[in-house]
Amino acid sequence: MPYVQVQDGTEIYYYDWGWPSQHTVVLIHGWPLTSASWESQARVLVENGYRVVAYDRRGFGRSDWASWGYDYNTLASDLGVILESLEITDATLVGFSMGGGEVVRYLSRYGAGRVSKAVLVSSVTPYLLKTTDNPEGVDGKVFDEMIEGLKKDRPAFLAQFAPKFFGRTMVHHTVSEPMLEFTQAMAFTASPKATIDLVKAWSETDFRDDLAKISVRTLVIHGTNDQTVPIDVSARRAVKFLQHGELIEYEGEPHGLNVTAADRLNADLLAFLKT
Repeated sequence: MPYVQVQDGTEIYYYDWGWPSQHTVVLIHGWPLTSASWESQARVLVENGYRVVAYDRRGFGRSDWASWGYDYNTLASDLGVILESLEITDATLVGFSMGGGEVVRYLSRYGAGRVSKAVLVSSVTPYLLKTTDNPEGVDGKVFDEMIEGLKKDRPAFLAQFAPKFFGRTMVHHTVSEPMLEFTQAMAFTASPKATIDLVKAWSETDFRDDLAKISVRTLVIHGTNDQTVPIDVSARRAVKFLQHGELIEYEGEPHGLNVTAADRLNADLLAFLKT
């Protein structure tokens, strides 16, 4: 299997579909998933003539269970090593949920030398935690309870988390039972330490200054019924910090819209890539 070794020796698994001569789309998954969560997008992008690179974040999927590095500076560095190792230039970075933070922190720290466009899907940016200078944020007790649930019984917590992720209820079967099981299976492969540490990272990291530094065109996509990362504290605020940002709201869609609205997301990605 293909791996890239990053600066601290951690081995990062990736897959590389398409041809190096094609425009490269780099897909960065959300918490607590793996690169396999991009199934619906990766296949369609390759079928439409793009090269797709997706990887498992450190501590997740087939990447090493590193003891450290679960902060956005390290995660952005990991992304940078992948881009350099695979000689990727003129890329479009697509980050889902916490992956949006990696896109933003990478562009802020390393610039757009290897990147032409960016897409933030259901992203945690600009700053989720409620503080004195971020009164619009989410109360920290919400994230503390998540961490306590993970520490007490991680499998049980993740099993309860998955339906909310997709907005699935007794009445609205937005995804199938097998899809819920597939999602949970991805989450179960992750390091417990990575799973817990990254709740703090994506909930407590302030990306407001990072967003303002991004010079490339950036498409922001978010569901109006996102109960995991509410649109009012994320996308609707994030686009205001961007120099060249565009927001598309998916009415009624939940957090996991890459599955529940896969066809629409694919169409919007392809349209953005062509312009």
